[in-house]
Amino acid sequence: MMGPRQVDQAALFYEFSLERHVPAAHLLRAIDRFVDLSDVRSHLAPFYGSTGRPSIDPELLVRMLLVGYCYGIRSERRLCEKVHLNLAYRWFCRLGLGGEVPDHSTFSKNRHGRFRDCDLLRKLFETVVRRCMAEGLIDGAAFAVDASLIAADANKQRSAAGSDEVDWQALARTRRSVREYLDTLDEAAWGAASETVPKFISKSDPAAQWTGAHKGHAFFAYANNYLIDLKVAIIVDVEATRAIRQAEVGAARTMIERTEERLGLCPERLAADSAYGSAEMLGWLGQRAGDRAAHSGVRQVGSYRWNVRAGRLCLRSTKRRLHLPGWQGADFHGDPGE
Repeated sequence: MMGPRQVDQAALFYEFSLERHVPAAHLLRAIDRFVDLSDVRSHLAPFYGSTGRPSIDPELLVRMLLVGYCYGIRSERRLCEKVHLNLAYRWFCRLGLGGEVPDHSTFSKNRHGRFRDCDLLRKLFETVVRRCMAEGLIDGAAFAVDASLIAADANKQRSAAGSDEVDWQALARTRRSVREYLDTLDEAAWGAASETVPKFISKSDPAAQWTGAHKGHAFFAYANNYLIDLKVAIIVDVEATRAIRQAEVGAARTMIERTEERLGLCPERLAADSAYGSAEMLGWLGQRAGDRAAHSGVRQVGSYRWNVRAGRLCLRSTKRRLHLPGWQGADFHGDPGE
């Protein structure tokens, strides 16, 4: 027998629980168990005024950003729409059924303002890494370093040739990306990474590098550099740079130093491709190994040997051994700084 037609009948009261409508096996449930944002408000407190309207809860913004990262939602406008409609997203963000989703412009205001000024996202990242260390997922014995290209939102049709005269100061008055570009001209990861004039420069995003590294059509891009602990392949540090090799090698040094300073991780082995095997990089690694041995009370470190066998470079001392796969060259004997 056919049942009655289903029609919308508004009820005076509803009983609804978000908790019961989010499956136990949902990804956000697994993540929520380990998300600790208890220090976010205290860390951001100095960057808020004592008067004015109450702000959007910064923990809500961070949770929404986590949703976007987990599900590949790159547009902040789209992210706000998804959180508004998706029950699991609302549950994870602690919004309930009636909570108001922030406007997309709030993200830009905070990311380029308070979050950047207090380095909040790096603090959250390092909190996650420390949790992995506490759970035994990171041992710090061996690291790998590499970079991935991230395509920039820049159009070649609106770019200028590297040799053209461009009034960047005039563009900087109306474009934040140009102001940031001018501020980083002397930094090793950006403007000072290479003296070579790029073929094209984007007027909307001049920090992006014109690159043909993928052996196909060239495009504007950034390099996202990773330092990875090899026990279970967990990223322990990241650094964004121009998409050129000199900046990427410099980023490797920055990440190694920062990881030791902030997390106390000092690897015995470092894996990288042949492009990281420059004389300057190898000298720095050797000097670093010698300095640590001397600091630990070892009076004589012994001789260092760059020994190339089967496409692998080994830097050996009495305390450290570092591997750079893919290096091709001659054996070298001498002190780390040679």
